[in-house]
Amino acid sequence: MPLTAEAVLKALSFVDDPDLKKDIVTLGMVKNLSVDGKRVSFTVELTTPACPMKEHIRKACETAVRHMVDKEADIHINMTARVSSVRDGSPVLPGVRNIIAVASGKGGVGKSTIAVNLALALAHSGARVGLIDADIYGPSIPLMLGLEGAAPKVVEENGKPVMIPVEKYGLKVLSIGFMVDTSQAVVWRGPMASSALRQFVQDCHWGELDYLVLDMPPGTGDIHLTLVQTVPVTGVVMVTTPQEVALADARKGVAMFRMPNINVPILGVVENMSYFTPAELPDNRYYLFGQGGGRRLADALGIPLLAEIPLVQSIREGGDSGRPAVLNDAEPLSLKAFEHMAFEVARQVSLRNANMAPSQSVEVRVG
Repeated sequence: MPLTAEAVLKALSFVDDPDLKKDIVTLGMVKNLSVDGKRVSFTVELTTPACPMKEHIRKACETAVRHMVDKEADIHINMTARVSSVRDGSPVLPGVRNIIAVASGKGGVGKSTIAVNLALALAHSGARVGLIDADIYGPSIPLMLGLEGAAPKVVEENGKPVMIPVEKYGLKVLSIGFMVDTSQAVVWRGPMASSALRQFVQDCHWGELDYLVLDMPPGTGDIHLTLVQTVPVTGVVMVTTPQEVALADARKGVAMFRMPNINVPILGVVENMSYFTPAELPDNRYYLFGQGGGRRLADALGIPLLAEIPLVQSIREGGDSGRPAVLNDAEPLSLKAFEHMAFEVARQVSLRNANMAPSQSVEVRVG
């Protein structure tokens, strides 16, 4: 077959995205195709920079062109990414492509640890990421990111004050912990807490983001309802630990987001503290809180198990020191687990955007 742009495009139409189950030409992922003699160059635009199938797709493209068009073709492929989004045109957070809520049915399961390391792992994959500490009553993000004492700048835009997020480790960050004395209890009634969350969302200049991660309070309540009323949430990551008491509460959390008048997609379950691995025995696993609880929950609810995060000392130390575990290259066990989690969350966001209706903020009637 002659080496032409048309022939190359036809060959590439036989290369499927493994997740979206459609070919990359139909999906519009092939850009800037040019043929000059034997030289073939084009760009493949992935739906997330965290795509773990990047090299698989690249090799499939090379094989298709050489096998179906010209085995001597000089192929140059530029792999880029543009995170998918199906926002409904809401004026709230117009530059944010996806909003991910990290929730839990109960406290003490490590939800904030998961939120921080998820946001950092997504950012380190090349995405633009923001993080809101929406756990109004127990803000821990400033400690985990070494931002104690930090405060957002306030500027005037269109005649009203607007906050500028604090930046650290490539993240844009906002927390109620920046506004209050963290040594004092935050004693707010529901409407006050809800108002604070709305201010973080509506009166803050977030700019262009691929993902905005929200660390939610544990349980179900006013803050959760305020979130889904204020912004179109792309999906929820539910965090649990393996034991039954945590799983029971996680089920309630999923049930709340699945209520007909809320109906926010559940991206999947993260099982934290899945097993203990001592540093001196890196190949050993001890299931201190039971085994397989997160997977059973995911299977029962028909949602993916996104990751099983180990209970290792370096994760706790990272959160306490202000340098989260995903930044520690010297601890491959925790780093690999968090990177896998970020890959799976990004993958589920892409699948959700390809197969479900656009996100919308919802009207919740109570009583």
